[in-house]
Amino acid sequence: MTEYDLFADVYDQQYGTTTFDLDFYVEEAQAAQPPVLELACGTGRVTLSIAQAGVPIVGVDSSARMLDKARAKGQNLGDLPVRWVEADMRDFSLDERFGLAIIPARSFLHLLHPEDQVQALSNIGEHLATGGKLALNLFVPDLKMIAEHTTTAQQMLKFLQEYTDATSGARVAVWESRRYDLHRQCIYQQYRYEQLDDDGFVVATRYRNFTLCYIWPREMEHLLARCGYEVEAVYGWFDRRPLDAHSGEQIWVARR
Repeated sequence: MTEYDLFADVYDQQYGTTTFDLDFYVEEAQAAQPPVLELACGTGRVTLSIAQAGVPIVGVDSSARMLDKARAKGQNLGDLPVRWVEADMRDFSLDERFGLAIIPARSFLHLLHPEDQVQALSNIGEHLATGGKLALNLFVPDLKMIAEHTTTAQQMLKFLQEYTDATSGARVAVWESRRYDLHRQCIYQQYRYEQLDDDGFVVATRYRNFTLCYIWPREMEHLLARCGYEVEAVYGWFDRRPLDAHSGEQIWVARR
């Protein structure tokens, strides 16, 4: 069982209500030659929004449990033009070509090593139709945050949110700690989930570990070029404002 399988049970409760990126990816999908391909589709948050807009889409993810949840949600929405495939974005193989491939929710950053990133981008490119595009988003690394988490502050817990568990009805408080590895450009995160009783006492605790890399905008530009992509646009937010020194997000649209 992978760390993503373990994360499937809490993913929707932490991130399932996120909507700020949906319009961007749906608009890109509607403008593309169908079908659309989504890599690291998770539980289908973006995939199903695109399918509900009437665009045929294939969702690929390496986690069987994530895909099980995506299928269940899709069945509740009726007959949608969506197909699910369990595979790794680095080496999947499909007998069709796509007008658009997307990697939302910073999921490209789960590829921790340059060779994995190159392998994935190259493989995705082989699945694009002539003139096909790739759209993905990453966070912009924050030097202040990196500095704070490479000192003693890295051991501190940060409260993220509280939610009600959809299955048990219990209150759950979510905390996070993180550590930056400057040499490998990796972030080692640990989430702590505290189940609370009616009086606010912790009655159960569980942990989930997560690792991401971080990529600077110039690095991403060179990475795309190395893999045969031409950058069409780079935005600083999902409303398509330009990337600048104040941007917290980098959103890339590139043509293979």
